Amino acid sequence: MAGAEPFSHDGSDIGVLVCHGFTGTPQGVRPVAEHLADAGYTVRLPRLPGHGTTWREMNRTTWQDWYASVNASFLELRERCAKVVVTGLSMGGCLATRLAQQHGPRVSGLVLMNPAFKVEDFRLRALPVLQHLLASLPGIAGDIKKTGGPTELAYDRIPLRALHSQTQMWSTVVRDLPEVTQPVLLLRSAVDHVVPASSSALFLSRISSTDVTEIVLADSYHVMTLDNDAPRVLAETSAFVERVTRG
Repeated sequence: MAGAEPFSHDGSDIGVLVCHGFTGTPQGVRPVAEHLADAGYTVRLPRLPGHGTTWREMNRTTWQDWYASVNASFLELRERCAKVVVTGLSMGGCLATRLAQQHGPRVSGLVLMNPAFKVEDFRLRALPVLQHLLASLPGIAGDIKKTGGPTELAYDRIPLRALHSQTQMWSTVVRDLPEVTQPVLLLRSAVDHVVPASSSALFLSRISSTDVTEIVLADSYHVMTLDNDAPRVLAETSAFVERVTRG
């Protein structure tokens, strides 16, 4: 898909990994990556396997494929950078959290934007069976309050086998949340039609981090990186990266 390309920038010895969300593309979080690159950081924003092509192709991928992609980018950043901060929107926040669990102090900080660790939808109970009966359901993309601005480049269908795999990732990551000890910046929209507030609450209630900042944004929906509060998202993210990597 045109516009779904990954983003890469070589800058200082401070690295930042940016992870996009489920059925989305790098376009949805590219403003974050470009802002951090402009600030002089080394930045990687990979396109997750099965994303940015067709939802049918995504249905042939699993959360282990998506995690392998962000893990490879993280390891590349660690080879060239003294410190690395990981960030993510929605499912990208869950992937970033898994990196923090797996790599411990090698992750210097964690920035989560409307992170997905659970979804309150009764249909998920039928997903183990439903994924074999239906290939997809209507999509979740484009939850943006701002009018006249950019739209989210993402699939208009939810591939159900891939969704089932994502729920399995949620279970794994939620189980290991006490292993998260890094400084955390959690940005959450007061109104989000995709991920419930209980997802962030679950994360905050289980982690072991002592340096935790939660900011609730009043003028954006799920895709805060393209919404009215995007300037504050960028400013808070860059300030956090500077603080946790200073010295």
